[in-house]
Amino acid sequence: MKTSTIQRSGLNSIALSALLLTSLSITSGIAHAGNSKVSSLPLSAERIGIQLQHYQAQGAGTFSAAAGQQLWQQQVDGRSCTSCHTNDVTNVGMHQKTRKEIAPMAPSLTADRLTDVAKIEKWFARNCNWTFKRDCTPQEKGDALLWLSQQ
Repeated sequence: MKTSTIQRSGLNSIALSALLLTSLSITSGIAHAGNSKVSSLPLSAERIGIQLQHYQAQGAGTFSAAAGQQLWQQQVDGRSCTSCHTNDVTNVGMHQKTRKEIAPMAPSLTADRLTDVAKIEKWFARNCNWTFKRDCTPQEKGDALLWLSQQ
C-alpha cells in the first residue's frame, strides 16, 4: 500500500472517529435529556476523540464500546471497576478502602468526567493496577473510554 493511501486511510479513520463521537454526544444528550445535568458534553466528546487518537497512535485498533463494558465488569481476584463505581455508571459509587463517595462515572451526569486528559491517564494508571494488577493497554483504555463516553 502506498504511503498516501495509508495516510488517507488514517485520516478517514480519524474523521470517522470524530463523527462517531459527535453523534454519540448528540445521541447521548437526547437519551439523557430528561435527567441531564451536563451542558458540556461536546467538550467531553472532543477531549475523548483526541485521547482515542492518542491511543491509536500507541498501537490500538478500532475501539469497541462492548469490549469497554466487558472490561468494566471483568473480575480479577474479586475486584472489578464495578467494585467502586457500580455496574451502572449513572449511580454514585464508593471507594472500597476509604468508603469515600465517588460521583457517577457517566459524563452525562457528572460535568467534569472525561474532560481532563491528565486525570483520565492518572485514574487509568491507578485503577488498572489496583483492579487488574497491571497497566491497561491502549486498546483497553480506548474501549473503556468509548463505552464510558456513551453513558
